[in-house]
Amino acid sequence: MSTVARFLRSLPDSTLPLAVRGYSWLPDRMSDVHGGGVLRTRVLGQPAIFLRGPEAVDFVYDEDHVVRREALPGPVLDTLFGRGAVHTLDGESHRVRKGIFLGLLMDERGVADLQGRVVAGWREWTARHSGEEVVLFDGVAEVLAAAVSEWAGLPCSDASAAGTARDCVAMVDGFATPGPRHFRARRARREQEASLLPVVEHARTGRPGLADGSAVAVLARHRDAAGLPLAPHTVAVEILNVVRPTVAIAWFVAFAAHALHRWPDQRIALLTDEDGSRARAFAHEVRRFYPFAPFVGGLAWRDAAWRGQRIKAGTMVLLDIFGHHRDPAQWDHPRRFDPDRFLREPGAVHRLIPQGGGDPATGHRCPGEDITVTVLAALSTELASLGHTVPHQDLRIPLSRVPTLPRSGMRIRLP
Repeated sequence: MSTVARFLRSLPDSTLPLAVRGYSWLPDRMSDVHGGGVLRTRVLGQPAIFLRGPEAVDFVYDEDHVVRREALPGPVLDTLFGRGAVHTLDGESHRVRKGIFLGLLMDERGVADLQGRVVAGWREWTARHSGEEVVLFDGVAEVLAAAVSEWAGLPCSDASAAGTARDCVAMVDGFATPGPRHFRARRARREQEASLLPVVEHARTGRPGLADGSAVAVLARHRDAAGLPLAPHTVAVEILNVVRPTVAIAWFVAFAAHALHRWPDQRIALLTDEDGSRARAFAHEVRRFYPFAPFVGGLAWRDAAWRGQRIKAGTMVLLDIFGHHRDPAQWDHPRRFDPDRFLREPGAVHRLIPQGGGDPATGHRCPGEDITVTVLAALSTELASLGHTVPHQDLRIPLSRVPTLPRSGMRIRLP
């Protein structure tokens, strides 16, 4: 163990080690402790307990034990989710607000519509840049931003889509780190929220051409659990909570390209996929194998116990997502990229928690997961059939950076 690693491990609070070591910190610490996948420490000065395993998923997503209200730190709200977002609610308020997202993001026709817009935008983008060497991550982010903006009912041009992509990427890229990335994320959120306020006001006064079922229209006219309309700023926050996660699919698309380059036989499997099942299995395995969210959680709202471990009220209870997806107790050969695991065992998809656990209708699992899987599967198939080449570049994926990417952003040369 290096001198730096020993120093970081000796600190009484784990915030700095987490920031420095990223994804690799928690699995290393979990491997050092005994007690059934439990690690006690302090994060941001607060007592915290990290849990892992299927039972831990159920525990963390049970509102009888863990709540989100007051759990998300200010820096995360000011970058990733926004003040007053659905992620900060519990109980009836959460269920009523989340009902909007369930209706918008889990409707089969709506998901298919968004997928069609993304694929059309992708094909137009690849044709426009034919013969060029491009950074895949940057280009896909713009394609996704344009498609979801139009789908959500937002005014959209090439320039605005580029700005939306840049700002949404900044929000995700800077939420988990101090320094310049974090301040870019804060600025991006402020600017996006401010730009959406006039859109909200126009929607409430009957903007011509705005579809009644669009995200903008539904959110602008929504009434909360008390029967009151949402504040304009809250509507802007929630519109971004439709747009931002869709743009964030760009991380998974870059990882999909990385996987197709590293394991070329996967390209053949996608090209011979007759019913879409292999594409969805490939998308699931990308979300399992590659790192995105390291952990998620909330606050224990009362004294509780888990596997004999006492958890005092007010303790941060955090679920180890990165370690869960690499746990040999949950997955055969977890360090092997194997999409067929989801074909051999269809129920394995229920063990995936890259976008949270539990039931999306009653808990805090992301209702946009269907969109993520559908869009990722479609773009993975598009990549497999593209005929691009991968120039020499640095394809290492640093685990010290959260969220991470191939160092090069995944450059490809388009045919």
